[in-house]
Amino acid sequence: MSKLSQWFHRTFHDWFFRSMIGPAQTRGAVHGADEFAREQWKRDLENRKRFTREQRERKRAERESRRAS
Repeated sequence: MSKLSQWFHRTFHDWFFRSMIGPAQTRGAVHGADEFAREQWKRDLENRKRFTREQRERKRAERESRRAS
C-alpha cells in the first residue's frame, strides 16, 4: 500500500465509516422512548455485556487448559 493510499485510508475511510454508522456513544440513544422501552434497552445492553464477558472467560479457560496439558 503506498503512503498516499495509507494516508487516504487513515484520514477519509475511517471518517466516512464512522459517519455512516453513527456515533459510538450510547447516552441519549433511547431518548424520548417510554420507560418500558428504556428499561428493556438497558436489560438488553447488560445481557450483551454479560455474554461478551462469558465469551472472554470461556476463551481464557480454554487457553489455560491448553497450557496446562
